[in-house]
Amino acid sequence: MSGFRLGRIEIIPIVEIDPFEFPASTIFPNLDPDELESHRTWLEPDFLLDDTVRMVVRSWLLKLGEITVLVDCCVGDHKNRQRDDWNQRRGGEWLKRLQAQGVEPEGLDFVCCTHFHADHVGWNTRLSDGRWVPTFANARTLAGRAEFDHWQALVAATREEPSSRLDAFRDSVLPVHEAGLMELVDDGFEVTRGLTLRRSPGHTPGHMSIEAASEGRRGVFCGDAIHSPVQMALPHISTAFCTDNAEAARTRRDILEDLADSDDLLVPTHFRGSGICHVHSAHGAFRPEFLAVP
Repeated sequence: MSGFRLGRIEIIPIVEIDPFEFPASTIFPNLDPDELESHRTWLEPDFLLDDTVRMVVRSWLLKLGEITVLVDCCVGDHKNRQRDDWNQRRGGEWLKRLQAQGVEPEGLDFVCCTHFHADHVGWNTRLSDGRWVPTFANARTLAGRAEFDHWQALVAATREEPSSRLDAFRDSVLPVHEAGLMELVDDGFEVTRGLTLRRSPGHTPGHMSIEAASEGRRGVFCGDAIHSPVQMALPHISTAFCTDNAEAARTRRDILEDLADSDDLLVPTHFRGSGICHVHSAHGAFRPEFLAVP
């Protein structure tokens, strides 16, 4: 697949799982199904099918001249996970798709982690002789300081007790940090010219978005601040996986209002199809206008 362009920045999707599905009542437990009815005509079937929310698990590869940046890195292989479609994956398909773009793992310059949930950090490590080792051995892996502190505190609180919610931090984050390849950063950190990390908390306490700017164009890689177009239609609805629903809703609306009715782009992780869209205001809510799939 060829990439989208944002000024001089080339943006390439690296998809691992499509579709990735949840019952609407599971992912959005506070959703009133009646609120969805007037939006079904544009949400179905790509993003909503009956009472199932349909998403994708994806990374974004950015090429800025000679610099390559990966935003999030999906589920990974050989990982113990609760979801059947995430658990003990095999075959390295995601890695092959990255390599098909002319990028070897050792060739990445930066990896930006929006947060540390399992579907965003999995390929940070891979299994080698029974140990988890960093996949991107020459990259600076960037993550929010508040995000790392949050998960480290949870691990310390559980001592040595197993906890499936902490598996991803233990097997896909700590090995990178312990290898000295992770840099913990704060709001406003400039990855490289035209690429800045922005605090966007609520889904997790230290969640970060990435703002890209080039030649007068701007895009926001929003991670899990916005999971689904359902949350553009109903921006007050947060997910069951958000640590602070109210803060997540404020962050989501701030992002959408900032981008609305402009030439700027929203670049979500989990929207199906091209994923990338312009944001339009719509009676107190928002509607996406998707770019065509290249």
